[in-house]
Amino acid sequence: MAPTTLPSVRTRLTDLAEQAGVSTATVSRVLNGKPGVSAQARQAVLTALDMLGYERPEKLRMRSAGLIGLVVPELTNPVFPAFAQVIETMLGDRGYTPLLCTQSPGGTTEDQYVELLMDHGVDGIVFVSGLHADTTASKDRYHRLRGRGVPLVLVNGFAEGVDAPAVSTDDTAAMDQALRHLYSLGHRAIGLAIGPTRFVPSQRKRDAFAALLEKLTGASDADAHVVSTLFTVEGGQAAATELITSGHTAVVCGSDLMALGAVRAARTLGLRVPEDVSVVGFDDSPLIAFTDPPLTTVRQPVSAMGHAAVSALVAEITGTRAARAELLFHPELVVRGSTGSAPAAAATPAAL
Repeated sequence: MAPTTLPSVRTRLTDLAEQAGVSTATVSRVLNGKPGVSAQARQAVLTALDMLGYERPEKLRMRSAGLIGLVVPELTNPVFPAFAQVIETMLGDRGYTPLLCTQSPGGTTEDQYVELLMDHGVDGIVFVSGLHADTTASKDRYHRLRGRGVPLVLVNGFAEGVDAPAVSTDDTAAMDQALRHLYSLGHRAIGLAIGPTRFVPSQRKRDAFAALLEKLTGASDADAHVVSTLFTVEGGQAAATELITSGHTAVVCGSDLMALGAVRAARTLGLRVPEDVSVVGFDDSPLIAFTDPPLTTVRQPVSAMGHAAVSALVAEITGTRAARAELLFHPELVVRGSTGSAPAAAATPAAL
């Protein structure tokens, strides 16, 4: 390569800036290792270097700090790719290389993935909504990993007795927000469509829903207002059909996919959302604001939870013991078009 000249340097900076979508000043700061550049901008410049065929300067060749396993149940529910993206990005920013392990019915199991990860010599593992959240599953697998000195972090599903940090959404707060919103709109016949109750988040949502519903409306028979099914569109449709046909004017769902099924159930029954039936989801998955109608949902703080999970894992890896008390993150009710006032025949004055 010919000796570098000032014009060629300027051309290179301009090309890189254009490719990365940043200013030439930002490119210069990245190439010279100066502070004041976001992780996203830095990565964009490094990607531009690779795409345009430039060799990265030696000081920018980040050496991996180690491998981290990231185990998620599946990718069909949009919230799991959202968690995976946040956690992978944050691990990458800290120099770690994430190994994503996704499950599917009849495919590789969590235990098989763990053995594979151990064969690769991972420095730690993040479990998102894994078997740790299943109250019927043995926790011995996690005890064995800890016995081998492998740092773990559990996301959404506190496992009593497992020596690992745990990060979860506050399901009690989620139900409180959803129910009080519907109650303020005049709804009194409110049902809950939830996934299998053997899972910790489902149990917590059901218990919180039943307690608050009794407090607000006096309804003491929780079984009449809760239907447990699958965390899928089809599961939500089946549960909502049962709830709507038994007189419920509003349905709170355990996931956004279930909520889409509830909307389908209402329409199949010849009803309108939200004029006849109101529907609340859970997660605030990507693109959920663009459904018809846009879905009212309880947003999981995915970014904050991912940051906490990675911070706890890195602390464990580097020899600093993270807190074992479960970290509960407060969700946020996002009101859109799938909830409205109770039908006139069912509405009564709200008294919160």
